[in-house]
Amino acid sequence: MSRLSAPSPHAPARTSDVSTASESIPYGQRPSARPIPALTLISHTTVTRLGERLLLHGLLAGREVPLSRNAPDFCRPGEPLGLPLGDPFMSRKSILFVPAGAGIRVVLGEVGRCTSAGEPLHGAREFGPTEIERGVPLEFSRRTGVLLHLASPPESNAPSALGMVGESAAIHALRRHIERVADLDVPVLIRGETGTGKELVAQALHERSQRRGPFVSVNLGALPKELAAAELFGSVQGAFTGAQRDRKGLFQAAEGGTLFLDEVGEASSDVQVMLLRVLETGELYPVGASKPVATNIRLIAATDADLEAQIAEGRFRSPLLHRLAGYELRLAPLRERREDIAPLFLHFARQELDALGEAHHLTARDPHALPWMPSDLAAQLLLHPWPGNVRQLRNVARQLVIGSRGQPCLELDARLAQELRLDLAPPARPSASALPPKREVAARRKSTDVGEQELLVALRAHDWDVKKAAHHLEIARSSIYDLIERSPSIRLAGDLSVEELTHAFHACQGNLDEMVRRLEVSKRALNRRVKELGLHSKES
Repeated sequence: MSRLSAPSPHAPARTSDVSTASESIPYGQRPSARPIPALTLISHTTVTRLGERLLLHGLLAGREVPLSRNAPDFCRPGEPLGLPLGDPFMSRKSILFVPAGAGIRVVLGEVGRCTSAGEPLHGAREFGPTEIERGVPLEFSRRTGVLLHLASPPESNAPSALGMVGESAAIHALRRHIERVADLDVPVLIRGETGTGKELVAQALHERSQRRGPFVSVNLGALPKELAAAELFGSVQGAFTGAQRDRKGLFQAAEGGTLFLDEVGEASSDVQVMLLRVLETGELYPVGASKPVATNIRLIAATDADLEAQIAEGRFRSPLLHRLAGYELRLAPLRERREDIAPLFLHFARQELDALGEAHHLTARDPHALPWMPSDLAAQLLLHPWPGNVRQLRNVARQLVIGSRGQPCLELDARLAQELRLDLAPPARPSASALPPKREVAARRKSTDVGEQELLVALRAHDWDVKKAAHHLEIARSSIYDLIERSPSIRLAGDLSVEELTHAFHACQGNLDEMVRRLEVSKRALNRRVKELGLHSKES
């Protein structure tokens, strides 16, 4: 992250900043300005506002930037007009964002409840450059959520969206690269982790090209190796058992258009040789044929494999890599573009809500209602590593929407919560035989050695079972109760209002385990409170 300027003694104290698209640079010209600190909406009572942002220009000029429920405006990127947060549960007093060397200090004063990644913030908190580059979720009044991050300076005449959702620097750069190479006939190699949208990029390249033939897609990893050559290049009658007539392959099917080869690293040695010949000569040999056939296609390949490592191991041909990579595009994983997660989730959720006939969630505008996307759930999605990238996010969005059907808010059920936790799990520990023998009696830790964050992680990992969390932390159960009592970030069941308890009870349909995960309090104490209210809970 670029170093922020120190405050000037002559700078105005509280200059409001707006996210204006008019402050932009010409498209095609490399931005000379540094990345701009920004706030992007991740949770709001008006769901369609997710993805709106506020550019904190003042921080680069050394000025503090105030934020309250009434000002400044958040805008959709590329649009000049917007609206303030307008959350009546936020304080009218401003939160201040202040330059702090290479980081940013968030000064809360007396503005009420604010949390970051489940940790309550009090007074002031400084976030370093690494945290800001990754993205810092901030939740206000448990209703409105924003992501503090770095944004690229806006461009005028920026490339079109090309069917891609997102405003991150990585997505803008990808769109520029697509426009530069789309109308050329050079082969393109798309590299990126699984689920990053490689086929979507290939389709964008085809649609922006000069070719009017079809777009044909094939996953080489899904083709049986003994049939792959015939599927790709065709075959002649009698070429192999069952070849009763001449048959065209996918290259001929894509004539005049684009052939997209996904998982090209899975190609067999024979197929690699045949691909190399096509790329070098523009001709192919159907299986069993003695004469070549001319072909006119554009080849786009994609992989999540380390092809250089495969070359070193003798499993992939170096000349083929050089031919395939006439131009390379690299797709960033979702965890490196967190500001795109909320808009992507909204995009996928909209599709599911339309299919279910529940699109009214997107048009609700009551600022006093609970947000359909709770801020704590939005923060959890932002902090998730997403090993399956956009494909996994789409699946989670579908499950959340369907699982919350008929409910006023999205609810994370136990199975999906467990699935997301598994992605966060540390690598497997060595087997028991590989570990040194344990002492007969393990030495207990002192409770003073357990930090607040470690305590919170242990409680969440064990679904707020105090006994299991104490065992995990290697402290006495009595000690964990003392730690909970002293921790300002952990609530007790007795702290819950009747209104909050009742709402959680109905939202979770009386499921006590779901209520524990939602409210983050001890199950035993919560059950006692529920009984006191005359409600009848049930176990999951």
